[in-house]
Amino acid sequence: MTEPDIHVSILTNDEIQLELTGDYICRIINEKLTGKFTARIVSDKIVMNDGVNDYPPQKIVYLTPTEYDSNIFLLKGVKIGIDFHWEQKRDLRFFGSLKLIIDNGKINAINVISIEDYLMSVISSEMSGTSSMALLKSQAVVARSWLLSQIERKRYQEKQESTAHMFIEDENEIVKWYDREDHKLFDVCADDHCQRYQGLQKAFTDKVLETIDQTRGLVLKQNDRICDTRYSKCCGGITESFENVWEPVKHDYLQSIVDYRYEPDEFERQLDNDKDASRWIQKRPQAFCNTTDNQILSQVLVDFDLKTPDFYRWKVEYTQDELKSIICEKTKIDFGDIIDLVPLERGFSGRIIRLKITGSIREMIIGKELEIRRVLSKSHLYSSAFVVDKYDYRDNVPRKFVISGAGWGHGVGMCQIGAAVMGEQGYQFDEILLHYFKGATIQRIYS
Repeated sequence: MTEPDIHVSILTNDEIQLELTGDYICRIINEKLTGKFTARIVSDKIVMNDGVNDYPPQKIVYLTPTEYDSNIFLLKGVKIGIDFHWEQKRDLRFFGSLKLIIDNGKINAINVISIEDYLMSVISSEMSGTSSMALLKSQAVVARSWLLSQIERKRYQEKQESTAHMFIEDENEIVKWYDREDHKLFDVCADDHCQRYQGLQKAFTDKVLETIDQTRGLVLKQNDRICDTRYSKCCGGITESFENVWEPVKHDYLQSIVDYRYEPDEFERQLDNDKDASRWIQKRPQAFCNTTDNQILSQVLVDFDLKTPDFYRWKVEYTQDELKSIICEKTKIDFGDIIDLVPLERGFSGRIIRLKITGSIREMIIGKELEIRRVLSKSHLYSSAFVVDKYDYRDNVPRKFVISGAGWGHGVGMCQIGAAVMGEQGYQFDEILLHYFKGATIQRIYS
C-alpha cells in the first residue's frame, strides 16, 4: 500500500472567501491564480471573483499548488466545535489542494492532502504539540487507523447494501446514532464529528514532526482488518463498548475496559444497572483519567478545551423552566412540565443508551448517547453517564434538577486524558494502545 491522499471537508457556506499564497493551477480554465477570491454559486455553477473580474463558471473548482511544500491557502470563517459549547469561527490556513463543489445548494471547500501531512495537523489540533512522545505517538496511530478504517468501510459499503440504521423513530421512541455515513462527497470532515483538523493553525513542533516520521504507516489491526479506533476526551474510569454508542456491531477491540492497572476496589466492573452506575458516578474511583494535574491536562485540553475544568466528575443544575425549554427546543415536542428522566438502559460504563423523558403532557424514549446529551443541554452534556436528582416539588412537579455525570465524550476506545497520564507515568505508546484496544496488533502498512 502507498500513502493515500484524502479529501477533508473544511467549510460549507453560501459564499466562501479564500486567499491563495503562491500560485495555484485552476483546472479546466488552466490558469495560475494567487491572491484573494470570493466563490459564490451562479446558476448551479461556482464563480470565482478576484475583486475585479469573474472567472468562467465551473461545476467543480480544483486548485492545485505549484509548490506543495510552500504554497498555502486560507479559508475565512471556518467553524470549529460545531454545536458544542466552544463553537467559534476562525480563519485557517492549509497545505495541499483545494476543491470547491456544490453540495445541497452550498459550496463545500475540501482540502486534498496526503494522510501524513493531515495527521501532523490532527495530532496538533486534538492535543498540544508539546505533549509527551508516548501520547503523541498513540494519538497518531489511533487517528491514522480510524481514518483508514473509515475509508475501507466506505468502499465496502459501496459494494454492499448497508444494514446499519442511523435513525429509528415511532410515536414513542426516537433512537439516533451519529457516525459518518452522511459523508458521501469526501472522506472526513474537519471537526469533532470526525477528527479535529485545523490546518496550519496549530504549530508543527519538532516533536510532532518526529512523531509522524517514527509512526509513519503504523496502524492497529485485528483479523487482518484496520481497527476502527475511536477515542474521546475522558472515559470517566471505564470505557464504553462500540455497540452501545453506534451501530449494533461488536468489535472485540472496542469492548469496555477499566482505565487503570487493576479492577476498581469496592465497585462492580459492569455498570449497566442503575444501582452500580449511581454509586460509581457519585464517587471518584482511582483511574488513569482521574487527574487534576494541570501539566498533564494541558497536553490534551488545548486552548478552548481548557474552559472545561470538570470532566472526570461534573454537575449541571436546571430549573424546571430551563430544562423544559431546552428539551422542547431540541426535540420540537411539548412535554409539558418535566416530571422525570428515567434511564431504561445503560452501557458497561454507566452511559445511558435509552432514556425515558416523562412530562405532564406526554412521554418519549430517546437514544443513543449523543442524542441524549444533545437533548438535555443547549450544546451537549459532557457524557450520558449520569444520574438525576430532583428537588423542590410543587404539586408533584420537581422545580429543580441536578444532573451528576462522569467523563467527557462517548467513552469508546482510547481515553485521551488517561493516555496522557499513562505517558507521564512512563508507559510507551504501544503499551497505551494495547491497553485501550485489547487484542489488536500494531502493524506498518506503508513506509
